[in-house]
Amino acid sequence: MKISFNEGTTFESATLEQNLMYCEKYGYDFIEIRSIDQLKDYLKNHTLSDLKEYFDTHTIKPLSLNALCFFNNRTPEDEKAVIEEFKEYLEICKAIDCEYICIVPSNLENIDFKKVLVKDIHESCVKVLTELSDLAAPYGVKLAIEFIGIPENTVNTFEQAYEIVKDVNRDNVGLVYDTFQFTGMHSSLDHVTAETMEKVFIFHINDVDGYPVGQMRDTDRVWPGHGTIDLESHLKKLKEFDYDFVASVELFRPEYYQMDPEEVIKKAKETTEKVLQDFYY
Repeated sequence: MKISFNEGTTFESATLEQNLMYCEKYGYDFIEIRSIDQLKDYLKNHTLSDLKEYFDTHTIKPLSLNALCFFNNRTPEDEKAVIEEFKEYLEICKAIDCEYICIVPSNLENIDFKKVLVKDIHESCVKVLTELSDLAAPYGVKLAIEFIGIPENTVNTFEQAYEIVKDVNRDNVGLVYDTFQFTGMHSSLDHVTAETMEKVFIFHINDVDGYPVGQMRDTDRVWPGHGTIDLESHLKKLKEFDYDFVASVELFRPEYYQMDPEEVIKKAKETTEKVLQDFYY
């Protein structure tokens, strides 16, 4: 199993340049680039060619652009803006040889309704993802949909996300399997099957403090193995269905933003390896 670092883990404390340097130092295989902020900051003083040269001359490689946010159930104007943003991401992927773009569903606050029917969410997601799939195909880019395990997100369980991906039915559209998101709204491990795992493109590993279902938030994440998620059960499932691509550590803990980013990157790697060792080493 390869290990990746998601820049959300240091997005308040480090630049993309720092993350690359420390991830290379501590032996990460991949990095998930925060296209919504850290990449933009990097491009104020660098070019995509500079970034490509870094990847070409170092061990670490880009895993994904993270993320295209709030794509479904938008107004026609907002949907058009999302699609234009996606086109920009495709050009970035082409420039730096990045295979995946993470796609995040809308929260209720991002759409015009305080409530929306599940069937309308499903239909909107399928429609937009099909269009994005068509745009991505010539680039060889894959879309990894990350359901968000909070009550206010429109797609908040593994099961719901899989049904959307299943109906899109494209080889370049799949899922992010995130242990925090999985736990947040009590997705069921019974739905992690040979069929659903065929659509898992990226695995995010993390842990969380022991709050009730529906009350966990990103800021409650902790180092893998330091919280209440039954990571062993998740890893047994992944192993059972032969997933051995990458585990990408993604944390949003405010206390970690106050730490030296090098220490965060080092400890994130150490704790992730410790959790993985019984299954993949």
